Amino acid sequence: MQDDQINKVKQLIDESSKVLILQADNPDGDSLGSAIALEQILMVMGKDTVMICGIGLPSYLSYIPGWDRVERDIPNQFDLVIIVDTSSLSLLENLAKTNLLEQIKKRPIIVLDHHATPATIDFAAVAIIDPESSATGELIFKLAKKLNLEMNLTALKSLTVAILSDTLGLTTENTSAQTVYAVAEMVEKGVSLSELEASRREIQNKSPELVRYKGELLKRIEYYDNDRIAFLTIPWEEIEHYSPMYNPSMLVIEDMRLTTNTKVAIVIKLYPDGKITGKIRTNYKYPIAAKLAEAFNGGGHEYASGFKLTDNRSPEELTKSLIAKASELMDNM
Repeated sequence: MQDDQINKVKQLIDESSKVLILQADNPDGDSLGSAIALEQILMVMGKDTVMICGIGLPSYLSYIPGWDRVERDIPNQFDLVIIVDTSSLSLLENLAKTNLLEQIKKRPIIVLDHHATPATIDFAAVAIIDPESSATGELIFKLAKKLNLEMNLTALKSLTVAILSDTLGLTTENTSAQTVYAVAEMVEKGVSLSELEASRREIQNKSPELVRYKGELLKRIEYYDNDRIAFLTIPWEEIEHYSPMYNPSMLVIEDMRLTTNTKVAIVIKLYPDGKITGKIRTNYKYPIAAKLAEAFNGGGHEYASGFKLTDNRSPEELTKSLIAKASELMDNM
């Protein structure tokens, strides 16, 4: 994070009155927590803000206070855009489809991201991409401190959620001493980790229908390469039915990852327009998730990543390619 970048962010915020805070089409705890924290920080500064996401937020994020303030329609008037937790143009596909991306490009844009994958949003006025931060929430915390911006308790809670989400509770390899210090400082300022965890657990409760569906998904998991790779395909009919209740991928991907001898868990979802999305999770000492996703036009963290394909390739062809690439990356470690 360079001084000229920090100063440019401060200048753009000072010159704005209404700020659009934009998440990618794959929102998660880090992107939502970061967006809400920015909303609060800017509100204290007297700015008018609106949080935008190109898709509806998944229900498992509804434990984060402020999730219901995220909108899908871009207002007519705004003078600054802050994109959080992505620097990839492919993850703004829904905005591009509706031509709203062109509307956004007419305003100054700040990109705040921590992913190490190559940036493709090349039209931003300033882009701070900090792979040393465990989460975009950590990046925003550091940036706010450098700019002496006030963070109220809601902002601090949201940043803590963002960090805990992307570090799986401060357990991933990208969790640094600075990450722990940041969370400790926010706890010192009044954030209750037990309260946040209780809220998260409450929303994680699943209906009997979902529990039975999870059982069906577990039966369909396929194992490849001497069980090193766990693989699951979810068709559109199930996405359409179960997604309003819970993200089908998230129901089972951790169980897949924790199978004996499994190093890589992959879940792909099939959509009627030919689009295929994928989630990738890998185990400790196998930091290949980002590289695997990058081979399929995606990106993310070393142990958690995702991709989206719109080239109409067959699920069978994609499955073979994913397995081959995952095996190659593990063999070449």
